[in-house]
Amino acid sequence: MRLLLVKTVFIAVLALTLQGCETFDSLLKDSPSKEKEEEYAGWDEKKFQDEAQVALNAKSYQKAIKLYESLESRYPFGDYAPQAQINVAYAYYKNDDPEAALAAADRFIKTYPRNAGVDYAYYLKGLINYNRGIGFIDRFLPTDSSQRDPGSARDSFDNFEELIRRFPGSKYNDDARQRMIALRNNLAMYEIHVADFYMRRKAYEAAVNRALHVLSDFQRTPAVPLALQIMQDGYQKMGLNELSADAERIYKLNYPNGIPGYYKDTGLIQSLWDALGMDTSQ
Repeated sequence: MRLLLVKTVFIAVLALTLQGCETFDSLLKDSPSKEKEEEYAGWDEKKFQDEAQVALNAKSYQKAIKLYESLESRYPFGDYAPQAQINVAYAYYKNDDPEAALAAADRFIKTYPRNAGVDYAYYLKGLINYNRGIGFIDRFLPTDSSQRDPGSARDSFDNFEELIRRFPGSKYNDDARQRMIALRNNLAMYEIHVADFYMRRKAYEAAVNRALHVLSDFQRTPAVPLALQIMQDGYQKMGLNELSADAERIYKLNYPNGIPGYYKDTGLIQSLWDALGMDTSQ
């Protein structure tokens, strides 16, 4: 009797297992990967490359990414594999996916370190970080980029610097140098925004230290005279009148006609943030 019960249970379990296998097989037959196989049936690597390029030119970046990645997986050692890998990095960049774009660019650099287009991969990394954090509003309204988180700006500066160091003859270097100037100016102005924040919070020593950082690390930028103004005010607030006078003397010596504006942002937007108890410099 017990043996009969064991056999019955075994047969029931086996039947359910076979039924599950059939169901799993049917799912595999109808899976997206199966559909993809049928969609790309008969495609050679040139067909993938041509169709992906059409999608890229049409700004259909998700489609381009799909095609380039399919090309990479099917023909990893083909003639078009290097171009597909760098193009997919660019497509991710244009599709607002900086993490995937940077990963793809780094993968290209490691896989093809002697490829003729490797300098472009370094340049692309700089571009990705240069435009990182720019939102929808920033694209259509004038905003102060120096008030954004400086982390990406520093990464971008380092990317462009590495490009110029490794490839002194690259055709991308002129543009990279111009962007580095803008990035350096923005990084310096970011320090001014933070120093201004400290001044308005009466943290005068912290404000002066930020201003000194500008003088030591960001010479010949538009932030220097603003840093001298902060030092003058900060030292005066701390009762260090001699140091305040020194800052004023250096300012007048280098900027005898003064500069347009002052380090404090007294515009409408700043006034609104202050009225709400918020701050744009944090």
